[in-house]
Amino acid sequence: MLSLIRPALVSMAFFILLTGLAYPLAVTGIAQAALPAQANGSLVMGKAGKPLGSALIGQAFTAPGYLHGRPSAAGAGYDASASSGSNYGPLNEDYAARVKESADALKAESAAAIPVDAVTASGSGLDPHISPAYAERQVARIAVARGLAPAKVRAMIADATQGPTLGFLGQPTVNVLAVNMALDAASGTAQLPAR
Repeated sequence: MLSLIRPALVSMAFFILLTGLAYPLAVTGIAQAALPAQANGSLVMGKAGKPLGSALIGQAFTAPGYLHGRPSAAGAGYDASASSGSNYGPLNEDYAARVKESADALKAESAAAIPVDAVTASGSGLDPHISPAYAERQVARIAVARGLAPAKVRAMIADATQGPTLGFLGQPTVNVLAVNMALDAASGTAQLPAR
């Protein structure tokens, strides 16, 4: 009987060490050597050396002087440990009520057209980007709150706008954190990460 159990136990121990220890350590080591910034979360660091956020994970900016991101369905909002969409279909009453609530709040702010990404969450709920149309819709509010010229706010948004991936995949996007960091730098106040 021991002659049958021993090879199974040795094999199990070997594969636990191989797949549970050696392989993860090798992949982590390669990632740290080849792409250290990405392997450590693509953190965006502030002047004091403290992380302000991630280039890949959105944050809930709600102050009037900041560019606001998309609504988030992840956990309590932009909760990376609960990354997911709401999974509500377009005919779901809760989803329709949430979209209407977001649209009503935006209509109270401005009569401008409301882009789709201003009222709908991304699939992950953590999208750090918005459309240029949604960013443009927020220019007047940010300019008034910061005491900046609208043209200066538009220039900051243009600097943080990225074209389609590989020049043809997807749509142009605006990195919300990059714009908000530029806004803080322009107004001489470092409010990040406070939102």
